[in-house]
Amino acid sequence: MGKELLLEIGTEEIPAAFLPKALKDLEEIARRELAANRIRYGETRTMGTPRRLFLAVEGIAERQEDQVIEKLGPAVRVAFDEQGNPSRAAVGFAKGQGIDIAGLERLVTEKGEYLCARKKIIGEATGNLLPAILTKVITEIPFRKSMRWSDQEFRFARPIHWILALFDGRIVPFRIADVESGNTSRGHRFMSPESFPVGSREEYLAGMRNHFVIVDPAERKEIIREETRKAAATVGGRVLPSEELLETVTFLTEYPTVVCGAFDREFLKLPQEVLITTMISHQKYFPVVDENGALLPHFLTVNNTLARDPSVVKRGNEKVIRARLSDARFFFEADRKIPLDRRVEDLRKVTFHTLLGTSFEKVMRFRQLAAWIAGRIDPTIAGRVDRAALLAKADLDTQMVGEFAELQGIMGREYALLAGEDPIVAKAIHEHYLPTAAGGSLPETDEGAIVSIADKMDTICGFFGVDLIPTGTADPYALRRQALGIINIILAKRYSLPLDELLEESLTILQPLLKRPIDEIKAAVLKFFKGRFENLLITQGHPYDVIDAVLATGVRNLITADEKIRAMETFKSHPDFHPLAVAFKRVVNIIRGFHNGVVDPGLFSGEEEKNLHEAFLKIRETVLTNISRGDYSGVFSELARLRKPVDAFFEAVLVMAEDEKVRFNRLSLLEEISTLFHDVADFSRIVTESQG
Repeated sequence: MGKELLLEIGTEEIPAAFLPKALKDLEEIARRELAANRIRYGETRTMGTPRRLFLAVEGIAERQEDQVIEKLGPAVRVAFDEQGNPSRAAVGFAKGQGIDIAGLERLVTEKGEYLCARKKIIGEATGNLLPAILTKVITEIPFRKSMRWSDQEFRFARPIHWILALFDGRIVPFRIADVESGNTSRGHRFMSPESFPVGSREEYLAGMRNHFVIVDPAERKEIIREETRKAAATVGGRVLPSEELLETVTFLTEYPTVVCGAFDREFLKLPQEVLITTMISHQKYFPVVDENGALLPHFLTVNNTLARDPSVVKRGNEKVIRARLSDARFFFEADRKIPLDRRVEDLRKVTFHTLLGTSFEKVMRFRQLAAWIAGRIDPTIAGRVDRAALLAKADLDTQMVGEFAELQGIMGREYALLAGEDPIVAKAIHEHYLPTAAGGSLPETDEGAIVSIADKMDTICGFFGVDLIPTGTADPYALRRQALGIINIILAKRYSLPLDELLEESLTILQPLLKRPIDEIKAAVLKFFKGRFENLLITQGHPYDVIDAVLATGVRNLITADEKIRAMETFKSHPDFHPLAVAFKRVVNIIRGFHNGVVDPGLFSGEEEKNLHEAFLKIRETVLTNISRGDYSGVFSELARLRKPVDAFFEAVLVMAEDEKVRFNRLSLLEEISTLFHDVADFSRIVTESQG
């Protein structure tokens, strides 16, 4: 039966945003290191709070597994002479391995028979290995930011104050920075700060609870969920759901308690998003709503202590929220005095980027691009698109957005409505920021979608144009997210918008700022979009070979590519699909490097050539018509008709005939077929049965 390993790293408060990943990394590193040291183990689990990262591993073997090391020596033919006596090579190899010549074995390999030395290394006691393993586990936990403290060179998210490390109830001795491992933990910083001894996982969990620490984040989360539900019900409301806030406060607390506070009803006259942003983003409060989703003048705060007098906590938080909402009301009323359209000129004072000009210049660029897009999608909405684009960034000049950056676009919408703008224009001002995150909401209006595409495309092309391109590890301007946003909008709206033309228009507008030729930048941005589109399709579960086959023909039209992929995925189940793919690969291999052939039916010498050519001519017009209609299921059904004549052709016809004219003619026929297939997808990229 295996033994138990416990590790707790006690620290100063680690930021809540660091903890979920840190716990995951802690478990993964521990599993990796145990496996690398050939130590068998069972169930692993991590838990944690702002002041501790905890790891428990069950079923750890008492010793490493034994290891057999195999070392190849010289070939047998050079290891012994004709009389069977060992050569210098054999003697030297045996000596180097610390083995008698008689202990060497013979091993037959693909290259012949060789001498082989096998050594069995007896596994060491696990307890002897754990100090080095746990030291490595702790030091290799990655954090997005780490720090030094005192005079230590060691870095961690926050200073380490204690380390609990036990194997089978005994201390695993090691030192990190100036902290020696031991068998004690500590309770809640304020309610029970004293140390207490630990001998097992059960003792640890019981000790935590007795010292006012709920170490399991899943349990803390459920406590917060239930207690906020109860508190909201006391004022006739329910909690406004926010999984992100719930996750944050779970990792801000060790012993969560909930207090319900109130604020003046007069503040409800502010836009709802202002109140919600103030409560959630700035104060980490849960808003309370009625059964219809309207805000009530109440909030819920999650504390990290069991308050002696909850009313004191309540009054303190009410004082804070009152000051915050008073500021918001002041900003709101001051902002309303200046209409949005008068703020546009002030964007000349706001720098978008030193290499790409002011926010005013950016607005003028994507306003022009939005007009171009509207002309291709729906010219009847061009006026609203232009107005929305002009006002899209005006709220950046407001005091409210200056204080609450999360409200950009939202305040633009509210101020536009108050100024009497068309409601669709007002909505588009907000929507042009969407989506704000992967999987986030997309614009509902065409006006919002068009301005969003234009703004994001100007940003992407602009940064590519001045050589500020994302790397494998860094994307400071969120260009990947913005490209994915454009792709998702186009797919959701089913806009038949040529991506290459859109890029060219955007780059033409940006031309005075560009550091490279337009064609070079355009190729780089198209490749960038292809990568984002490919990743999106993979996450949606489409087969990679189908994605690869379709995107190999280009990503000029995302809707077309999407429809081809879906149709081809369905066609894969057709009995003719794989044989046709195999045949097409053969076609591609044979005609590689051959171009611009012309078919002469008079040079056909057998029925198989004639039949294939006739079958090809019969389906070609239908295939091209179906492509123009976007009927790719129909395209694949027609292509399937070529399966039998193609098979018959390859069985009976020698393509590379000695007669040059005949060979040229047969290659020309295959080139015509290949070109037709390539209008749909590169079938040579499909994984067929012969490829495994």
